[in-house]
Amino acid sequence: MSSYLYRLGRLVARRAKTVLALWLLLAVLLGALTISLGGKLQDDFTIPGTESQQGLDALTQRFPEVSGTSAQLVFVAPESEKIEDHRKEVREVLDAVEKVDHVATVTDPLAKDSRTVSDNGRDALATVQFDLDLDELPEGVTDDLEEAAELPSGSSLELHVGGDAYTVTGVHVSATEGIGVLIALLVLAITFGSLLAAGLPILTALLGVGIAMAGIFSVAAVTNISATTPTLALMIGLAVGIDYALFVIARHRSQLAHGLEVEESIARAVATAGSAVIFAGVTVIIALCGLVVAGIPFLAVMGYAAASAVLVAVLVALTAVPALLALAGERLRPKPGSRAHRREAVAEGRPHVTTLGARWVRLVTKVPVLTVVVSLLVIAVLAIPARDLALGLNDNGSADPGTAPRETYDLISRDFGPGYNAPLFVTADIIDTTDPIGVMDSLGKALGDYDGVQKVALATPNRTADLGLVVIYPTTEKSDPATAALVKEIRADSGGLEKRFGIEDVRVTGQTAVAIDVSARLGGAILPFGAVVVGLSLILLTIVFRSIAVPLKATLGYVLSVAASFGVVAAVFEWGWGADLFNVAKVGPVIAFFPIILMGVLFGLAMDYEVFLVSRMREDFVHTGDARRSVDTGFAASARVVTAAAVIMIGVFAAFVPNGDPIVKPIALGLAVGVLVDAFLVRMTLVPAVLALLGRGAWWLPRWLDRRLPVLDIEGEALIHHLEHADHVASNGEVAVRARQVEVPEALAPLDLHVQPGGLGIIHGADPVARSAALAALTGRLGFSGQLVVLDRLLPEEAGAVRARAALVSDIAEALRLVGDRRVPALVAIDSPTSLDSGQLAALSALTSRGTTVLLGMPSLPAVPQVADALAHAAPARTSPDPELTDPAASVADLETVR
Repeated sequence: MSSYLYRLGRLVARRAKTVLALWLLLAVLLGALTISLGGKLQDDFTIPGTESQQGLDALTQRFPEVSGTSAQLVFVAPESEKIEDHRKEVREVLDAVEKVDHVATVTDPLAKDSRTVSDNGRDALATVQFDLDLDELPEGVTDDLEEAAELPSGSSLELHVGGDAYTVTGVHVSATEGIGVLIALLVLAITFGSLLAAGLPILTALLGVGIAMAGIFSVAAVTNISATTPTLALMIGLAVGIDYALFVIARHRSQLAHGLEVEESIARAVATAGSAVIFAGVTVIIALCGLVVAGIPFLAVMGYAAASAVLVAVLVALTAVPALLALAGERLRPKPGSRAHRREAVAEGRPHVTTLGARWVRLVTKVPVLTVVVSLLVIAVLAIPARDLALGLNDNGSADPGTAPRETYDLISRDFGPGYNAPLFVTADIIDTTDPIGVMDSLGKALGDYDGVQKVALATPNRTADLGLVVIYPTTEKSDPATAALVKEIRADSGGLEKRFGIEDVRVTGQTAVAIDVSARLGGAILPFGAVVVGLSLILLTIVFRSIAVPLKATLGYVLSVAASFGVVAAVFEWGWGADLFNVAKVGPVIAFFPIILMGVLFGLAMDYEVFLVSRMREDFVHTGDARRSVDTGFAASARVVTAAAVIMIGVFAAFVPNGDPIVKPIALGLAVGVLVDAFLVRMTLVPAVLALLGRGAWWLPRWLDRRLPVLDIEGEALIHHLEHADHVASNGEVAVRARQVEVPEALAPLDLHVQPGGLGIIHGADPVARSAALAALTGRLGFSGQLVVLDRLLPEEAGAVRARAALVSDIAEALRLVGDRRVPALVAIDSPTSLDSGQLAALSALTSRGTTVLLGMPSLPAVPQVADALAHAAPARTSPDPELTDPAASVADLETVR
């Protein structure tokens, strides 16, 4: 992968203005598309297939008068007066409200059949039912409602307006969120020692989130997207966008300090840091897309939207960032003797240079057992409140204090009871009854006898008398476990109620029931999703680090970080610790999808920090063999960038807490705490201590597993070989095939071969399996170990490109047929068991004369070996005799391990 990225970086550096122009054009086009489509957000937290959703669908189809969103009007009489004494004023307001567009019905709280008056007689609650859902309600309808709900001149009443219709469906961004950007700018300025370098990640991150947000709003015109989705995507996209640009720019500046030319440095930075960016981005994207495991459509859409923001951030880091680096040119090169220039001495391992990172790693590894114990105790203490974490869906009780919806909510809860803000709808199919009104009255009375029911507000059939509706007010609020227990009890008794009253399909629905069902479904999805994430973590890290202990340690660290995040969020939102400090509007359950979102995002970030820190330790261990010293040197070389990246993440996430959306607030706090714990307590404290304890055992991996695992070149190891090959070509001329110690397990012993373009290379050996394996490996069709460059492509990383330009045929006649093709392969490998005669040699010259390199597999050397430009012996790797294979092609198929 790094070889491809190297070429991409060089291309972008040479076409910098064109690349930036394309990004700006895309931003303008998406912005125009967003404006023209006019996509609208919603808060439709529903799950198809649940009982509550089936009930809502039935109401929409058969009882549309009550299927839309609703508002609430609370009339309050002065002290020592009764609301009954103000009947005329109330009626006048209700008459005006009924004339508002899209108002289907308005209940009269003082009428006998719909009386809703508080116990003290001062308050009356009227419900305004609209004929459209919240996301379909035209803008301005709520303003018209407030204008109509004006008390008559001279009235002494108070009138409060609220309800579900006042749920905000927009992106909640305030000036406070900008503090996160300022923190990022400050950290970057300190890290780079240059305002120009510090400003580039901010600029590119804003470009990325702008494009992502425009795309999300454009898609909102054709599909349902919740109001929280853009805010979540903005928060995540901004954080990762800054961090990914930081990784690329930090590598570029380091290379400039070591004397590289600008264009070459950009290419290498994209190849090395860009590989890590792709790995980090892909893990976050996979985790976010993995939200589909929960089986909840709105959550899947939320994951896809956030994943799209991460994808844009990755693409910007790989293209727009290097384009800006090219335009900046020499201005980004640290001046000799400057602080930034001196810091790069650490990367070269100069013993006289000591940094804070070097001092810290020596401290935490001095007594590693003590470090491990203390770290685990701190995390355990942070995680204690997690057992009390409660999940639910937000309502107006989470709105900012002092707003009209919140005041109305609090007033209803105080004077009528919390259940009046959480009505339950019970629907029933009554088409077979002969007395629909009587049956519904009886059903209403039966439901009113349940423990936990405060009042039956309505029990009526629809106009066609085929569907009945009972509206009940529980004694507890939406998030109270007692409300969920009441719903569960009614559902459990549905069969008995159907039999008793001769009705069918008794369902509990309404927004309260929807919230309960969503919370239950999401709560049940946490463990499966966690298993997927943990399993993915183990697999990815095993492939990256070629180790058993490192992935286990890293995955356990991720679990500990998640537990600490849950604990801190529970302490704030459930226990109320620091609630005022964090501007928490209401202490209670957090949004139900908080755990899954946090687990998904934190997974990607944790893997990012793990790779950046531990890969450098592994690289030093491979070079020196000193496991203990590699922990110190690897940590010191990478700690500064990881620290800067983590502080930026924490700053961006924390900025969404003080004035953030009540849904986003716990997610932002959890991510800020999660990054703090994972980066500084787990990755930068616990990890080096554990690796110091394990020593060489940290890097052990069974050989059989190492051979079967694919190769992920995260730190650009392939680039080193690519550059070494470029130096070889510069010194020795072009080479079509350059193989050094190429070995296929159980088939081919180490083989060396150098063939110039348009040359003939002969691979001879009596074993047909060894010959076939050699040719298959050299044409990019078989896995191997060793170093191999074919047609200037590094294998196995660029095997696909080699296969596209190399043909593997079974005889010379088939190879000669390629001469007539319009596009002759650059390399032809002939797996032929025959010897080479003069006629065949002359025929092959038709290929080589056109510049095609030919590899020929033969059982023995030709009579005149000088006809070949290069010779190599294909020896079998087996030490014990195997049954004779008469079909070499079949034997190669059995060995196929293309990565």
